[in-house]
Amino acid sequence: MSHAADEPVTGTHAGKHAPTTTKRQGLRGHPGLTLLAAALGVMMVGIDGTIVAVANPAIQAHLHASLAGIQWVSNGYLLALAVTLITIGKIGDRVGHRKVFITGIIGFAASSAAIGLSGSIAGSISLIIAFRIAQGVFGAMLQPTALALIRETFPIEKLNAAIGIWGAVVAASSAAGPIVGGLLVQHLNWESCFYVNVPVGIIALVVGLLVIRETPRSAATSFDIPGIGLLSSFLFLLVWALIKAPDAGWGSGQTIGYFAGAVAALVLFIVREAKAKQPLLPLTLFRSKQLSAGTVLVLTLMFAMFGAMFFMTFFMENVHGLDPVGAGVRLLPLMGMMVVGAPLSGAVITRIGSRIPMTVGMVLAAAALFGLSRMSLTSSLNDTILWFALLGLGLSPVMVGATEVIVGNAPLRLAGVASGLQSTAMQVGGTIGTAVLGAIMSAKVSGLLPAAWTAAHLPALNAAGLASVKSATTVGVAPVPAGSSPQVAAAITNVTHSAFVSGMSAAFLVAACVALAGAVVAALFLGRKGGPHSDSEPDGLQSDSQPGPVELTTA
Repeated sequence: MSHAADEPVTGTHAGKHAPTTTKRQGLRGHPGLTLLAAALGVMMVGIDGTIVAVANPAIQAHLHASLAGIQWVSNGYLLALAVTLITIGKIGDRVGHRKVFITGIIGFAASSAAIGLSGSIAGSISLIIAFRIAQGVFGAMLQPTALALIRETFPIEKLNAAIGIWGAVVAASSAAGPIVGGLLVQHLNWESCFYVNVPVGIIALVVGLLVIRETPRSAATSFDIPGIGLLSSFLFLLVWALIKAPDAGWGSGQTIGYFAGAVAALVLFIVREAKAKQPLLPLTLFRSKQLSAGTVLVLTLMFAMFGAMFFMTFFMENVHGLDPVGAGVRLLPLMGMMVVGAPLSGAVITRIGSRIPMTVGMVLAAAALFGLSRMSLTSSLNDTILWFALLGLGLSPVMVGATEVIVGNAPLRLAGVASGLQSTAMQVGGTIGTAVLGAIMSAKVSGLLPAAWTAAHLPALNAAGLASVKSATTVGVAPVPAGSSPQVAAAITNVTHSAFVSGMSAAFLVAACVALAGAVVAALFLGRKGGPHSDSEPDGLQSDSQPGPVELTTA
């Protein structure tokens, strides 16, 4: 049963999918300019997501931070971002996405400046971590609200094209991060990697204030506080378990405890949402096969892409000796094809639907990952160009199509929640990919290294020494002791790099299988034509399109 026909026309949408219809006042509400403002906000988050990896070594050297401290610079941001995306998307649905987006721009730029000042003035790793956590929360205000604003502003027939441009911005900013970061660290300092967000934020703020029109508030009579708590607990425990498992061990009591806690929180969340009168994340959304399939495809997309970038960065820098800027340049075929392919994919999906482009895209991604798995220690980096280009071409229609399927199949009044779901799937998919493929790398290295070390007639290692060598090998580093002869140094380098490449090949093969599984999901569960918007509104989603007072409730 569809409730779309029962919704009153509010001036911003009629029924489920109609775009904004209120007459524009000057620049405000202009679709193209709104897309520009959203793109500028997303650009800050995209650049920051990859630029920090380049800045981390300089932060560690400057502040003499521990390994745990440097890990928290990245993990604190990731946890804050992943845990709050859906909740902030819901807040945007309730209070208006423009307010949340503008707040996110101001907060993200301000916290970026605070991170730089924490290093240059205070010299405190603790302050940097605290502001990185704040930056993650403000980043969560930008990602889902940007998509929700696009969803609200563009008519149905132009939504795929708009999301294609959004996808191109995400790819371009992610690609620019390592290159810009490398240049800033090399010629200025690591603080400038964060200060760069300030001018971008000012531009985004000015454009946003001028052109973004506020979205209508839903009838917010309550916030689902228990639901927010349970979902946040689930995402925190899941992401934390994935972060800690490589060091603690996948079978350790600590890791199992975190995963068990995540499962328990998820079960309680589902029970809560099924009974809540106004749930945080209406479970009836998942009655749409396409929305559910789109969520799975986002997970597989990020699993494959993050896995490829994670290991190839180590391969280029630690095995082939490139600097971060050189490695970033070598990744340009992947990102370049995504920049070009995302808008084209939007146009193709609009014409023929999502099933064929997304299925073909996942097959191409699987083929590219298989090609990368054939790389050997003697392979030239030029051999990666074709496979990276093919991977970018394959992932483009999946990024655009899956995003449109998720956001487009949700009722307009739940655009923020749906956008938060898409952004959360991106973050969790990348984290799962890095953790799982890292575990495969570790297992492969552990299986190959001892025998290869002995066969090369290298000095025997005790348990602690072997563990240290294994740890270095999993990131492509050859742990050559100071004062070693050229023959011993060459032997250690050959053994460890060979083990790393073998582990990388195994990881890429698994990623290729995941991509093929994604192709099967796309072929079986996506619509033949039109993709999004073909389902009627899931039963049980009651209209709440009129503004109303907001209460905090546990009912």
